[in-house]
Amino acid sequence: MTRVTSADQRIPLVASLETLHGVRRDDEVVITTMGSAREWMRFGEPHPLDIVLVPSSMGHGTSLGLGLALARPDRRIIVCTGDGSLLMNLGSLVSIVAASVPNLVVIVFDNGVYEVTGQQPTAGGAGARDGARPVDYAGIARAAGFDRVFECGDVAQWRRSARAMLDGAGPTFIALDVEPVPGATAPHSPGRAADRARRFMDAFAAR
Repeated sequence: MTRVTSADQRIPLVASLETLHGVRRDDEVVITTMGSAREWMRFGEPHPLDIVLVPSSMGHGTSLGLGLALARPDRRIIVCTGDGSLLMNLGSLVSIVAASVPNLVVIVFDNGVYEVTGQQPTAGGAGARDGARPVDYAGIARAAGFDRVFECGDVAQWRRSARAMLDGAGPTFIALDVEPVPGATAPHSPGRAADRARRFMDAFAAR
């Protein structure tokens, strides 16, 4: 496990996604959910290999990513999930390791709250645990069997290291400590699901 953070550091969510958007390669699939989907859609015209899971997709990103990684082992699949979403599907981490998918990257954006529904503390966040330590998602990933596990709460380090963390044979797990976005709302669909699905399938099937 590689740790590049300290307890008092957190990355602004938008900055963390801007970094990923900037280093993302043209043949990589990026799956975003909830808060990450909301901010990702603000970067402009979606890439053909973008999947924006809205509005009712909490917990589904990692399982969808696993299926796509198995279907196209020649493509890197990057899943952006929140800590609240990951809590709804922790078992998917074990399934990912069992499937041995070297092309899958899971990035958890951990802000300790259910941001899009009113900033209620998650069961894993410090705000809901009466003095107990917040959940160590990187530790859970390590225990599930991920060999490539990274933690980061420093924006400068994330910018320097993001591409190196994404590269390499996985499956890979990246835990980012991010700041909640004050007053954030739920994401809205960027268009008809059927049209978006057709566009993605065409791009995903291309060689």
